[in-house]
Amino acid sequence: MLPGRGTLLKPCVPPHCTSGPATPYRPAMPTADPTTPAQPSADPKRPAMSAFLNETVLEVRHWTDRLFSFRCTRDPGFRFQAGQFAMIGLMVDGKPLMRAYSVASPPWEETLEFLSIKVQDGPLTSRLQNIQPGDTVLINRKPVGTLLLDNLLAGKRLWFLSTGTGLAPFMSLIREPEAYDRFEKVIVTHTVREVEELAYREYITKELPQNEFLGEMVREKLVYYPSVTREEFPNRGRITELMDSGRIYADLNFPPLSPEHDRVMLCGSPEMLADTRARLEALGMKEGSAHEPGHFVVEKAFVEK
Repeated sequence: MLPGRGTLLKPCVPPHCTSGPATPYRPAMPTADPTTPAQPSADPKRPAMSAFLNETVLEVRHWTDRLFSFRCTRDPGFRFQAGQFAMIGLMVDGKPLMRAYSVASPPWEETLEFLSIKVQDGPLTSRLQNIQPGDTVLINRKPVGTLLLDNLLAGKRLWFLSTGTGLAPFMSLIREPEAYDRFEKVIVTHTVREVEELAYREYITKELPQNEFLGEMVREKLVYYPSVTREEFPNRGRITELMDSGRIYADLNFPPLSPEHDRVMLCGSPEMLADTRARLEALGMKEGSAHEPGHFVVEKAFVEK
């Protein structure tokens, strides 16, 4: 396997392709019951809208001039499953301005994390990109979404196919122990335009495999496959191109996708979702739901503004 083409056990990306800050991203880990969040919410004296939680921004990270993430407090009553999204936003002119954002943090973590694009004329993102620690964000009390393990049939390999900020729900799912319990391999692909947009790459390849709670499962089962479309990189091209050519399967030494053994979750640009869905359906795969588990599921909520 060539360096950087597929990552298994000890993730490896060529040094000349490495990007990321000097200070590694370090999420909090559970100290007690992993199913019960303990981080206090924002100031309880602050007036709250009945439909929304008022949470306090704790940390903001600007990955590029088009991409940022932030971490905020988590109300003890906010429960979600890995892969779900919530409506989040800001008060603008006395009214809540909300958009759907997948939760990037795992359910057992005491805080919440979100990954977002920056759109200078976007109604929400033009404002959200300027938040600072101490600011308040609104979060809808009811998380929803289709990217749930229960919506998939049993299988051998679980594929998380993402573009851009579509990586967010899979950052939660790759830290969900149940994903490793259900599948022999968990493959996360992340396609972006430029190398610097490969958010969380240092964390996935270097820190997560050494995690005290998840490290053994990650080293044994997680495969990370980044690809870039506009710059030189070991894995060059759209995920659909890499699938059509067979390149990704050759790099990872896996057989092509099949309804018998493979299950797929999709999150990303509308174009990627449509193109990949067509390929999966051509293979005889059926979309799953809460009513009837299937071979693949698609998250349609994707913030572009």
